[in-house]
This record gives sequence, C-alpha cells and structure tokens, in this order.
Amino acid sequence: MNWQNLTVLVTGGTGSFGKKFTQIMLREFHPKKLIIFSRDELKQHEMRLSGFDHPSLRYFIGDVRDRQRLYRAFNGVDIVVHAAALKQVPACEYNPFEAIRTNIMGAKNVIDAAIDQGVKKVMAISTDKAVNPTNLYGATKLCAEKLFVQGNSYSGEGGTRFSCTRYGNVVGSRGSVIPLFKKQQENGKITVTDKQMTRFWLALEQGVLFVIRCFEQMQGGEVFVPKIPSMRIMDLAEAVAPGCEIEFVGIRPGEKLHEVLISRDESRHTLELEDMFVIQPVHPWWKPANWGQGRPLPNGYEYASDTNTQWLTVEELRQMIGEGEREQ
Repeated sequence: MNWQNLTVLVTGGTGSFGKKFTQIMLREFHPKKLIIFSRDELKQHEMRLSGFDHPSLRYFIGDVRDRQRLYRAFNGVDIVVHAAALKQVPACEYNPFEAIRTNIMGAKNVIDAAIDQGVKKVMAISTDKAVNPTNLYGATKLCAEKLFVQGNSYSGEGGTRFSCTRYGNVVGSRGSVIPLFKKQQENGKITVTDKQMTRFWLALEQGVLFVIRCFEQMQGGEVFVPKIPSMRIMDLAEAVAPGCEIEFVGIRPGEKLHEVLISRDESRHTLELEDMFVIQPVHPWWKPANWGQGRPLPNGYEYASDTNTQWLTVEELRQMIGEGEREQ
C-alpha cells in the first residue's frame, strides 16, 4: 500500500488508539489526508493544541450513531479504521441500550457508509472480551466482529473489504488498571480482584503497528490476532506499587479470571503465522483470501492468557509502563 496516495479516516480518533495511530501515520506513513472523526469538540481542540496540527489533518465532529454524518465524512475516503466504541464495562452494563447503539448499530452504519461511498478497506478494532463474552461490552464487540466479517457479503467481490484486529489489554490506554494502582499507592494499599488473574498485554504503539500491517495484508473477512505475552496481576501490582499492602476484593460482575483471544471453536478455522493468527471467515460468500503460508492449529487449541507460552516479568512490565507513559 502506498499510504501517501490515500485518504485515511479513524473513528474515535481522539481516543488512546486514535491519537497513537495519528502520531505514527504522520511520522512514518504520510497519508495524503488523515481525518479524525469523533463526537467531542473539546477533545479535538485539546488534541490539536497538544501538537496534532498538521497540514494533512482534518477534524470532523460526528458520531457513528449518525448514519448521514458518516456518509458525509466517508466521501473520498480510501481507508477507515473503526476504533470508536463504548468500552467501560460498568457503564455498558448500566446503559445497555447506549452500548448497543454505539457498538453494534454504529458498526452497521460504518459498514453501510463505507460500501456506498466506495471506501476500499475498513479495519475494526476488537478485543479479547469478544471471545466467549460474559458482559454486555464483550457481547456488543462480538456482534460488531460478526458484522464486519460478513459485511464483505454486502459489498460483494471487488467492493469494500472489511476485517478485524483483536488483541488484549493495552498499556497506556484510558481505563487501564495502572492509573488506579498508582493512585492507590499513595495510601500504601492497592486493591486486587483475584491473585490468580492473568491478562494479555501489549504496548499501544505495538497495537497500532499491528493494525497498519494487517491493513496491508487483509483480503476481507479475517480476524487478525497478534502473538502477545501474558502478565499476572500480582506481577503488575509489584511492578507498579512495590511493597504496598494488597486487599483482595473479588472478581467484579462480568469479569473473567483469564481472557481468551482464540476459542477452541474458532481454532478449527484459524491459521498460525510466525507472529500472529488469522481467523478465517466461516461463511465466505465473497472470494476469500488464500493464506497458504499459514499452519492449521491442533485440535482443541485455545489461545488463553493463563496457558500462554509468553510471560512478562516484573521488570519487563515496568519497562513497558515507563514507555507507555512517555508516549502519552
């Protein structure tokens, strides 16, 4: 892909992912035009004042719930990164209709507008919580994944191509447990849900670069999953707040002890590459990609945070946290 000839739009462009994506795009790929699409004028103003003021940048006020606004925004756009979502688990549980309107109906609006406006490629950002979901947020992201994969059947052969990237917790993203631990550290005591808890973990820049790479390889209908390390919550506590007293408060409703990035059922149609997995579409009515270089997974395989073969040490966690804070 020659990014210099492309007009790129990112929904949720003022969020953690959107800002890092914008930074890397301007620094390394130099698109013809880069459009920040989001609903909050203050965040756009603050983003511009913080250094995101480049001749190729455009700031577009809008909400993915607003179908007509998306049609206007996507006019002349080649590439769309769909990162807009309601993602705070308790907020989604308390406001379920709002979560559905943004995460599911918003996804449908993005698909419709992309097809009708002739967008070439759309990549949706998903989460490990979409696998075997136990809360509404995960369920809405699972639905969004299904919509984007099967959106290819609406665009047909030669039309707009849709794919997803799915990964775990991001160091430095808003809502991370790290700021909570740092705040609690001031009082000498932190709260941990369960000492056995594990999570997949990656840096924000790593996630953005993975998405960009997947854009260059996608054919339509894939869910791309990077091979990333796991971390233990107790190691994270030691990395962020060493020596603090720990109070165990129990797993919150809708929360898992361990996360899964590829379920056993999905593994039957997943291929393994050197540094990622490609979950292939189950119902490819369009012309699917030929991932001949991929290897099938063993029967019953599950990519879970507690059985992962890659683990972060306390020192590696500290290094990632430090790098994440410098990026912000």
